[in-house]
Amino acid sequence: MARRSHVHSRRSILATGIMMAGLGPLAAQNDAGSLRNAAAVGDADAVARFIGIGTPFDTRDSNGRTALLLATHGNHIEAARVLIGAGADVNAKDAIADSPYLYAAAEGRIEILRMTLAHGADLRATNRYGGTGLIPACHHGHIEAVYALLKTAIDVNHVNKLGWTALLEAVILGDGSPTYVEIVEALVDAGAKTTLADRDGVSPLAHARQRGFHEIVAVLERVKR
Repeated sequence: MARRSHVHSRRSILATGIMMAGLGPLAAQNDAGSLRNAAAVGDADAVARFIGIGTPFDTRDSNGRTALLLATHGNHIEAARVLIGAGADVNAKDAIADSPYLYAAAEGRIEILRMTLAHGADLRATNRYGGTGLIPACHHGHIEAVYALLKTAIDVNHVNKLGWTALLEAVILGDGSPTYVEIVEALVDAGAKTTLADRDGVSPLAHARQRGFHEIVAVLERVKR
């Protein structure tokens, strides 16, 4: 009886092990989804707990978004800090070519942007419009992001798919307000080419004149390069 009981016990343990092995990938997948959900709502403690039990953190949702990109969308700084500290990929792009780095730059998520820059952000990476992180930062008037990016080796004269540089976007898509004047000054100081025209041959200075952006005109007229 004792031997039969021992054999039955071993079989039960083996069967349980097989079941757990079978459920392992599914459990990990569910945990990865829960981790992404926690990141999306900024629950840094939950993110840390999931990472602590070995949950993969660079998996993607149906739109190709990682937990870090979801945290960046919500500007959840602490959740992003936990993920980046654990080694999350700051350059992982989703289905529309956004990465944590590119999105943080474009949307002015300055704290997360600084973290991505300190953890391997690819300065040559481009978004779906072919622009570096600097171009949409200028477009949207995120002056702190512009300054942070200009401290790096990013190409200040990169041309996107529309044929526009960061300087052209600041003029064409900006409103000529003090924020955009400051951005233009920062770009010029960083070596932006003021004579680099769009595909129609219209220069940043000509665009500024057309729009009546007198302060930007004054900045650009001081520089001839």
